Amino acid sequence: MTGPEGQPIPLNGPVAVPPKDEGKPGSVLDAVEGGPLAGAVSGIVQGLTAKQKKISPRYFYDSAGSSLFERITQLPEYYLTRSENAVVERTVDAIVRQVAPQEVLELGTGSSKKIRQILDACSQTELPRYTAFDIDRGAVTTAVETIGQAYPGIDARGVVGDFEKHLSLLPQSPGRRLVVFFGSIIGNLDPWPRRRFLANVRTLLGPRDRFLLGVDLKKEPHVLEAAYNDAEGIIAEFNRNILNVVNRLVDANFDPGAFRHQAIWNEDDGRIEMYLIAETRQEILLGAGGVTITVEPGETIWTESSYKFTRRGAQGMLEEAKMRLDAWHTDTMFGLALAAPDGS
Repeated sequence: MTGPEGQPIPLNGPVAVPPKDEGKPGSVLDAVEGGPLAGAVSGIVQGLTAKQKKISPRYFYDSAGSSLFERITQLPEYYLTRSENAVVERTVDAIVRQVAPQEVLELGTGSSKKIRQILDACSQTELPRYTAFDIDRGAVTTAVETIGQAYPGIDARGVVGDFEKHLSLLPQSPGRRLVVFFGSIIGNLDPWPRRRFLANVRTLLGPRDRFLLGVDLKKEPHVLEAAYNDAEGIIAEFNRNILNVVNRLVDANFDPGAFRHQAIWNEDDGRIEMYLIAETRQEILLGAGGVTITVEPGETIWTESSYKFTRRGAQGMLEEAKMRLDAWHTDTMFGLALAAPDGS
């Protein structure tokens, strides 16, 4: 598998090398010492000193950001969560029968609703182990506690890490593994990081394992833009909150209220782009990086790309990562792809 200019796509570490401590039921472990945000300063400073200022969307999800996102999923304009929930509900029994998982590994932990749908379908036989993996320790802890309370006796555990960097550090599976990546989070990754991520997911899969991927589908631009520009302004608040996170991580002095939210559809690249636009000229000290930057009126900070897909595009990116599309489920708004490793 190759990337730009034919170079091999680098994986994120050795394959099937678990942490020294694999944990126990109810435990939450850090994939790397110091937690996944230990090296955040250099990445944030690099993004904010670029010609087009950028902040990675991974920094949206502090406790306030996670709470705001839960409100976003209830918005009438934001169809994604409702559509995905409906597709999962309609297809989960068939997926569980096909895979018969002994572990459900959730990448990018969110609301437990879809995981509970999977576990409910499994509960007729034997509950699998549940492993939550996310960059936010609070989200992982909540997921492990919620699932543990809902399913007495289940082996629920968590790992705190960055799915772009630390997948190779996950504990080995006790058996057939179902890796799930819901919410079209895959759409937040640009093409090159997306290829690398999927290549790393492939290393998690043995011949009987499967990968369940949620993807938001391309549709009319006015539908897409409305989903990211809600009338209540919750997404705008969510977008501005990323500056609060940056303030804490790099000892900065952003005033979130001095920025307005913008989300636009980029037809050529097939993605929604979210920006924060400065209302006034600002001098921002990034204290932890020892850098001061200037943000001019009207200048943008790019906070998120959300790529949209077709079935053909989803199948193509899976095949590039040496996976095949086993099943495709959709309500025309959202797609759910079940993939198997090549050769299985």
